[in-house]
Amino acid sequence: MIRINLLPHRAEKRKQRRTQFYALSAAMIVLGALIGILVHSVYAGYIERQASRNAFLKAEIAKLDQQIAEIRRLREQIDALLARKKVIEDLQSTRAESVHLLNELAKGMPDGVYLKSVKQAGSRITLVGHAQSNARVSHLMRNLEDSPFLERPTLVEAKAVTVDDRRLSEFTLGIGIERTAVEEPAADAKGGKTQARGARK
Repeated sequence: MIRINLLPHRAEKRKQRRTQFYALSAAMIVLGALIGILVHSVYAGYIERQASRNAFLKAEIAKLDQQIAEIRRLREQIDALLARKKVIEDLQSTRAESVHLLNELAKGMPDGVYLKSVKQAGSRITLVGHAQSNARVSHLMRNLEDSPFLERPTLVEAKAVTVDDRRLSEFTLGIGIERTAVEEPAADAKGGKTQARGARK
C-alpha cells in the first residue's frame, strides 16, 4: 500500500493563504488610506472654496456698509439742504408781510388811538397801545376785522391808565395774518412786473 504524505502540501497551502491574507490586508489598508486621503482632499477643497466665498461675501458686505454710510450722509445733507430751502421759501413768502401789516394798521387806525409796540410771533401779531376810550378800541378792532390781510382780532387786555395827567385806556390786541391774502398781491405784483418787462421789450 502506497502512503502519500500531504503535510508539506497543506503547509504550502496555509503559507499561500497567509500570504494572500497579508497582501489583501495591506491592499485594504492602502485602499482605505487612499480613500481617506481622497475624502480629506475633497472636504478640504469644499472648505477652501467656502472660505473663499465667505471672504468674498465679507468684502462685499464691507463695501455695502461703506455705501450705506455714504447714502446716509448724503440723505442727511439733502435733509439739511431741504430744511434751508424751506426756510428761504418761508422768508420769501412772508417778506411782504411787514409792509402789508404796517399798511393795514395805518389804514385801520382811528383817531385817538396810537400804538406803543407791535410784536410778531409766526402769523400772530400782538399790539399794545393807548386809546382815548374803549369805544375807539372797538372801532380799531372792527377796522382790523374788515382788513383782507388780518383776521381774528382779539382783545387780550384793556385797563385804565394815566399818561401825562390824562386818563387813557391801555389795550393789548392779538390779531392773525391771512397768509394767502398776503401772498396773492405779491404774486400779482410779480405778474405785473413781468408784463411790464414784456411791454418794454
